[in-house]
Amino acid sequence: MARGLLLPRAWVKKSFYFQARISFVRVKYLFLTWLAVLVGSWVLYGQYSTYTELCRGHECKTTICDKYKRGIIDGSACSSLCDKETLYMGRCLSTLPNNQVYTGSWGDLDGTVRCRLGDVVPYELGEEPEPRREAPVFDKPTRGTSVEKFREMVFNHLKSKLGEQANLASLVSQILFVADGNKDGRVSLPEARSTWALLQMDEVLLGLLLQDHGHTPRLLGFCGDLYMTEVVPYGPLYGLSLPWPLVSWVPSGMQSSMDQWFTPSWPRKAKISMGLLELVEDLFHGTYGSFLICDLAAAHFGYTERHELRLTDTRAVVAEDEFRRVMRSRRCSTDADCVYGADCGTSCDATLRRCREEPVRPNLAKACGTLKDYLLRGAPAGLGEELERQLYSCMALGGSTAAGAGQMNMEHSLILNNLKALLWRQISHTKDS
Repeated sequence: MARGLLLPRAWVKKSFYFQARISFVRVKYLFLTWLAVLVGSWVLYGQYSTYTELCRGHECKTTICDKYKRGIIDGSACSSLCDKETLYMGRCLSTLPNNQVYTGSWGDLDGTVRCRLGDVVPYELGEEPEPRREAPVFDKPTRGTSVEKFREMVFNHLKSKLGEQANLASLVSQILFVADGNKDGRVSLPEARSTWALLQMDEVLLGLLLQDHGHTPRLLGFCGDLYMTEVVPYGPLYGLSLPWPLVSWVPSGMQSSMDQWFTPSWPRKAKISMGLLELVEDLFHGTYGSFLICDLAAAHFGYTERHELRLTDTRAVVAEDEFRRVMRSRRCSTDADCVYGADCGTSCDATLRRCREEPVRPNLAKACGTLKDYLLRGAPAGLGEELERQLYSCMALGGSTAAGAGQMNMEHSLILNNLKALLWRQISHTKDS
């Protein structure tokens, strides 16, 4: 009888222990599930907040169309954007709150729409622009300004940006032709205000300077300081453009390794590289002076279906005259104080404690540094050694001094021509040429 009582008691004890263990496991998994949901919600909220801060295309359109309908601004894209609504903004590509970037569709044309939220605040490459201020009022030129006076305004603005150049008058005429959005043969006051607002953005001015050579996407239309350029279907220059939720989760080392996996075939890479070398050539003592590429990040370049290079972010380029002015006025203790953007800089004059104005490295040396891994990976057998030798010679180029400018120019041209000839020999017989 006693034995019969012991069996149920032991069974009840084991059953209670088993149930308690199950309850503990349930509570543990419930807590972990709750923690995962909490962390996931926090991450999603953070990403959503970032997205809503970065992507405010509706604000751009509302502000621009309000100014257009009040007769303050006008341009070739205003009617399509605000009246006919045939110009659409699609996917958000913005990386800064005050610089809105979207994919765009305008009838049969695909492109990229850009718009500024707030005043254009001067900043150097590599620095974050200040938070946006009040929306632009488009108050220049003022009522009563003649076309000749506006022409003079544009000329003086270009002169302040590019320095004394022989061809400024023809550039002014080109800009006034673009300003005439409805092509009625005259520039109205609202069209002039839109044009003046666009010219305050260096990237628009540089885009106009370089688009005739095919280095930048063509300007398709504008309204106020909103403008649309033709689409560049492939970008960045190399690597993989990750969706915004994944960017912060992929380590930079892994991203760098992945970059070289996602590239075209070598002959196509060679053609794209020649496009970069031709860009460097046109920036070096070009039609409107010399320019420096101060950020050669792959994200600033793309290419077309025919593998023609395009500079997609002209904020990476600065006029050499402007660069020298900035450097001359900058105080320094070390060379680290004389850096401009990611890839431009001068040396520090320890005696005067001011930055020197001569760039340390020319565009060509920086371009070859960018192309080294891009071109050497997958290069044809028998080409690698010569290609590597030429690229390293190119990367060793230094900046010019007043005394050695002529010799540096000759060396620059020789290395550039040899490198282009080497690449051309490899692709001239292929369909990619």
